[in-house]
Amino acid sequence: QRRVHGALTPSWAKMAPPKAVAKPKAKQEAKVQKPKRMITKDIGGDKNGGKRTVRASRLPRYYPTEDRPRKIKNRRLAFSQHKRRLRSSITPGTVLITVAGRHKGKRVVFLKQLNSGLLLVTGPYHLNGCPLRRINQIYVIATKTRIDISGVKLPERLNDQYFKRTKLKKPKHSDGEIFDTKKEEYTVSDERKEDQVTVDKQLTAAIKKSADKKYLFAYLGAMFALGNKQYPHKMVF
Repeated sequence: QRRVHGALTPSWAKMAPPKAVAKPKAKQEAKVQKPKRMITKDIGGDKNGGKRTVRASRLPRYYPTEDRPRKIKNRRLAFSQHKRRLRSSITPGTVLITVAGRHKGKRVVFLKQLNSGLLLVTGPYHLNGCPLRRINQIYVIATKTRIDISGVKLPERLNDQYFKRTKLKKPKHSDGEIFDTKKEEYTVSDERKEDQVTVDKQLTAAIKKSADKKYLFAYLGAMFALGNKQYPHKMVF
């Protein structure tokens, strides 16, 4: 309402004629024809002639006496069938910084991606003490430093089964050994030692061919650390 010469009059919105509003048309859903349960068949013969209504699909003649559990189909793919994706910043020979695990803070060299999606890396061992091991790519920072490892040949047995953990067993009690409950200690196999030496030799030779070999050896041997007011998300590695 508005006031004109001291009197209240209706507003222009109320005085305007009502507008016609078009009603939305109802959507016509396509009718899906369901298959018929019963069908009519012509039966020949002198005595059995005529038409009969029978089932379209016959019922089973055999009924199990016990209810067996049915196998439910799982639509999810198994882990072995998952797609393995690798960050574009990680290529063979890239120097990575580990941020988790026993060797966190060390700089390692990426060798290849295994079938499980994990990364195969190495220190080399004689520079920073990091052996051949697997690591998830979410626990590494990729740097722009790269080493040409095209001439490095890795043993074919370096796969996921190679790094599988061995179960340590307790010794069984026998006469006179009741209180001897020490677990079997893990020891590095000669096979791993041999592979470590083979890979490290080739990798060291590849680093020596680089023009910045002096700085690369010092860079791989140094630990990664942050000082005051240093933020990793603002840095370029």
